[in-house]
Amino acid sequence: MRQKVLLFGLILIGLITCFVTGCKEEKSTAHAAFYYWKTTFLLDKSQAALLKDGAANQLYLRLFDVIWDEQKNDVRPNAIISINQDVHQFHIVPVIYITNKTFEKLTPGQIEPLAEKVNKLINEIMTQNKVSYRCVQIDCDWTTGTKNRYFSFLKAFKAVNKKQLEATIRLHQIKYADRTGVPPVDKGLLMFYNMGKLSGQLKQRNSIYNATDASKYISYLPTYQLPLDIALPLFSWAIQIREGKVIQLYGKIGQKELSDQDNFQQTAQSNVYKANKSFYLSGLYIKENDLFKLEDVNPKLLNVAAKQLSKHLAHLENRNIIYYELSTVAASALEAKDIKEVSAHF
Repeated sequence: MRQKVLLFGLILIGLITCFVTGCKEEKSTAHAAFYYWKTTFLLDKSQAALLKDGAANQLYLRLFDVIWDEQKNDVRPNAIISINQDVHQFHIVPVIYITNKTFEKLTPGQIEPLAEKVNKLINEIMTQNKVSYRCVQIDCDWTTGTKNRYFSFLKAFKAVNKKQLEATIRLHQIKYADRTGVPPVDKGLLMFYNMGKLSGQLKQRNSIYNATDASKYISYLPTYQLPLDIALPLFSWAIQIREGKVIQLYGKIGQKELSDQDNFQQTAQSNVYKANKSFYLSGLYIKENDLFKLEDVNPKLLNVAAKQLSKHLAHLENRNIIYYELSTVAASALEAKDIKEVSAHF
């Protein structure tokens, strides 16, 4: 009898506690961060404030690219970052982008020397700017044909760098992991964007993110054999369409440019604009009657993406939610509370 009374008392205490606290869900342990991908690092006041207040100064900083030089028939660094301000207050993860062509061309004997060169340049840049680091992220859209050489590079780099190693993962590499393989790293970074089809059809779904295309991949997430951080989109682009065909994709043409009524008129579809005349815009040729379909991401859409994705992820404490990227117009339209709200879904 005493046991029943005790059990009843515990249940009653639990109900009262739930009533008082509103039965809140377990608090998210995810941490927000930003990518920065420009070749010159110099934050303005609004970017610095968003980084500090929205992401506690957590920054994934692209230091340089690694490309294949056809003339020299060898690899070389490209677009090395120029850091034009003091960065000691930031918690920086170096990011290196390596083209898939590099691994198409590399011989097995060039892999280890490349790992040593990449590690050396990372350390030179970080030492020059008096920044210590605990992790490196490698970004490469490898294929089944380059898988073995890329994975060998990752192993060689890990051996010489001796810090935590992460690799970016595209959605198709999640779905077809049995073909593309799982990189030999400590953690993956799922790029949850660029999932739709670029099309001249004006009513085509948003190719940066849409829930329909995302649903084709996310069911494969629980069985993926790496812990995953998440990258969410924070950018826009304009698709140039001429006579029903995609001509080009522009990240530098946004709402501001398309709202210039001397050059464009808005169509019945609110995110599609028509060129009034033929002209040049920042060196880009635009022909009269060209259509520009603006695709972007706002806080509402980010919340939809985060909510959809979080339901399918294996549990991970202290997951990083990285927003790509800090220098975009889309980022300037956000406030720290928007970032915190989206990150809280994880």
